[in-house]
Amino acid sequence: MTVHTTHEVANLNPEVHIALVHYPVLNKEGQIVSTAVTNLDIHDNARSARAFDVTSYHIVTPLDAQVDLVTRILTHWCDGFGARRVPNRVEAMRLVQVSRTVEEAVHTIMAGRPGRPLVIATGARKRENPLAYERARSIILNNSAPVVILFGTGYGLANEIFEMADAVLAPIGNPDGWNHLSVRSAVAITLDRLLSGCIA
Repeated sequence: MTVHTTHEVANLNPEVHIALVHYPVLNKEGQIVSTAVTNLDIHDNARSARAFDVTSYHIVTPLDAQVDLVTRILTHWCDGFGARRVPNRVEAMRLVQVSRTVEEAVHTIMAGRPGRPLVIATGARKRENPLAYERARSIILNNSAPVVILFGTGYGLANEIFEMADAVLAPIGNPDGWNHLSVRSAVAITLDRLLSGCIA
C-alpha cells in the first residue's frame, strides 16, 4: 500500500487523532464482536493523548449503554466532582469523544473540511506490507491532512477496518511470540514512537 505525503515541509505540530475501536473487533474465535468500554482505557489513553498533543481521542462503540457510560464518566471528570478534585485530569478528559462507528469518528474529525484524513490501523499480528514506525513518523510530519490512528480492543480490529485504512503499522514487539500488550501500553508506545519531539 502506497502512502503519499501532501507536502515536503516538516510539520512540527501535526494534527493527530486516535480512536479506540470496540466494534467491529474480533474475539478469540475470530468472530466479530463488540467489546466493553473500560474506565481505565478512557483515562490512561486520554492522558497519553494529552502528553503527546493529540487533537482528539475517540471511543468507538455502537452500544447505547456504553455510550451512556462514557458520557457519565466524561461529565464527572470534565464538569463534576472529578474536575474539582483532580483539575489536571480535565485537560486530558476533554480530548475524549464518543463515536458509534469509525466512519462517524472520521466525519467528526474532518468537521466539514474537504478531503479525508490519513487513516493508520494498528495490530499485534503480521500483515502484508506493514508500515515501519520511522516511515510512519516521516509521513505524519510531512502530511498536511489530519492523521487518525486506530487501535483495536478484544483480539484486534476486524478485517473491514484494515481494509478501509491507508496503512497498517508494524506490530509492537514480536508478532511470532508472546504479543499481548494491553491497549493502553500499545497506545503509549505508539504515540511515543511517532510523536516524541514533534511538539513545537
